[in-house]
Amino acid sequence: MLTNLKELKYFYCFQFSLYKDENTGLITRAKNTMEISSFQDFWLLVQDVWQNGVYGVAVGQILAALTLFFFCMLIRHMFSRFVIARLKSIAGKTKNTVDDEVIDAIEGPLSFIPVVLGVFFATELLTLEGNLAVGADNLNRSLITFTIFWAFYKTIGPISLTFGKLKDIFSTSMINWLIKAMHGLFIFLGVASILEIWGIQVAPLIAGLGLFGVAVALGAQDLFKNLISGLFIIGERRFHPGDWIKIDGVVEGTVKEIGFRTTTIIRFDKAPVYVPNAKLSDNAATNFSRMSHRRIYWKIGLLYDTSIDQLKAIRAAIEDYVMGGEEFAKPPEVATFVRVDSFNDSSIDLMLYCFTKTTDWGEWLEIKERLALAIKDIVENNDSGFAYPSQSIYIENFPDADKAPMPEVLPMETKND
Repeated sequence: MLTNLKELKYFYCFQFSLYKDENTGLITRAKNTMEISSFQDFWLLVQDVWQNGVYGVAVGQILAALTLFFFCMLIRHMFSRFVIARLKSIAGKTKNTVDDEVIDAIEGPLSFIPVVLGVFFATELLTLEGNLAVGADNLNRSLITFTIFWAFYKTIGPISLTFGKLKDIFSTSMINWLIKAMHGLFIFLGVASILEIWGIQVAPLIAGLGLFGVAVALGAQDLFKNLISGLFIIGERRFHPGDWIKIDGVVEGTVKEIGFRTTTIIRFDKAPVYVPNAKLSDNAATNFSRMSHRRIYWKIGLLYDTSIDQLKAIRAAIEDYVMGGEEFAKPPEVATFVRVDSFNDSSIDLMLYCFTKTTDWGEWLEIKERLALAIKDIVENNDSGFAYPSQSIYIENFPDADKAPMPEVLPMETKND
């Protein structure tokens, strides 16, 4: 019977696993045979899935590729730390600091290299065909391109430190604009390169955007006006970041940044003001930071009963104080005047016109304070005084008290409750 069972194994597996006992004539189910056959079928199915699991790629290869990729991720920080430490030790032996700045800047791209290697080795480990092979190749090329342009983008900042010699030709704001333009250029080239890798033609895309750009330009005239105004501001060097400026009817404060569309100005109360470049270009701008001296212009009003000798003595004493002070600029560098200027309604005006050597506002206020105290002392020592607005009323005659009419006294009204 055992021999018959072996001969009928195929029949048992596919014909409900039934057989007829020759001795008893009974039909019974071959349970053990069914279980063995089912297990073998299941195992064949597992082997088929394992070998052709996902898009014809074996599951074992996928697991091996993932394991390799995660291993590269684990050694990512170790790799970047070792490489960067080695590069820093080499750069530390040089005299300039540019290479140190470059190494610090490319730390991010360097730490991304193990990720690129992990993806590359993982895709090489897989048996890919057709579109999958092309997609894996494009992915590797895209990651390498991204890393290269990312490194270029990050190195622009440190390399810009070498632009210091260009400050004699270009202003600081223009150099900052050049750096931003280079950032934008590398971003555009990187995106265009990746698109080309995936078969997307950039030239037709740019041509299509040209028509869209015309429509945008018609609605963005103010944007381009501000952009061109910003170029004129930087080209003409009207002011630079850190300068104290005053734009008539707009704002007064310290320039923080000259942007593509707006300029940020910090008022003296520390409130930032974002002014469109067109307003800065069209309105008169006063740059106080370029002052060589600070002016003091006063009108000193003296009493009308001040004599001529007193006026001369006061004027001479104030002039000697200004001309002898070290904090005041002297002719012919600047103009200095102390003169009797005019006869005002209530005073004889003495004009003081001079300049201080310092342009610092705090120091200028201290000099003004000392000058004011000295002038007060000079005026009082010459027995004169400061006039203030006043009016005098002159009455030619008074009416005769006897002939003057007496005022009429009206009786008071009383209220009855």
